[in-house]
Amino acid sequence: MSVWKKLVTAIKGGANEAAEAVVDSQALRILDQEIREAKEELRKSDHALTQIMAKRKLADQKVASLKASVAEYEGHARKAADSDRNLALECAQKVVELRDQMDAEQKYVDQFNQSEQTLRRNIAQAKSNLRRMEQQIDMVKATESVQKAQVAVSSRHMGANSKMKTAAESLQRIQSRQNQRSAELDAAEELASEESGDSLDAKLKAAGINGSNANADDELARILGGN
Repeated sequence: MSVWKKLVTAIKGGANEAAEAVVDSQALRILDQEIREAKEELRKSDHALTQIMAKRKLADQKVASLKASVAEYEGHARKAADSDRNLALECAQKVVELRDQMDAEQKYVDQFNQSEQTLRRNIAQAKSNLRRMEQQIDMVKATESVQKAQVAVSSRHMGANSKMKTAAESLQRIQSRQNQRSAELDAAEELASEESGDSLDAKLKAAGINGSNANADDELARILGGN
């Protein structure tokens, strides 16, 4: 691969990484927005379920009312059967009509019940999925915060170590300069002592010989001896 192709590949790779970084930085915001939208849809679903339950209850009431009417006209038919057969037949016809209405209304009740149960299951499943997603998002946010803190601490630690290393190297250089300067001062003092004769006296004193005392003793002996 030529240098130019490598450069182009590197640029593409950098662009992809930058794009992914932007997407990742917005990922939590996007998830939060999707959660809000999902909650809104669930709110609408709860409202729809409420409407279906209300219609099912009305249909139940209608069925109960028709059932009561059927029982009422059946009673009328029984009472009229002995005295007025035509009236009894009219009552029986009324019962047929009421039963047809009741059966039709019962079908609505059954449909509402089925829709209600299905919607309840779907809403419950959606809410469960939503809660699980929210928990995962909370964990992701917490992990993201911890990792950011760890990166910050690690960066500061690395920076502190680097600074300490630099400071230690500077201290070592200072100590080296001071040691060199101290050695130079000692050497200069030694040279000065040799030039002034102090060095010889120091050597005699170290050997237990005091040049000045030896001269005084000789001088005193000469004086006492009359020489």
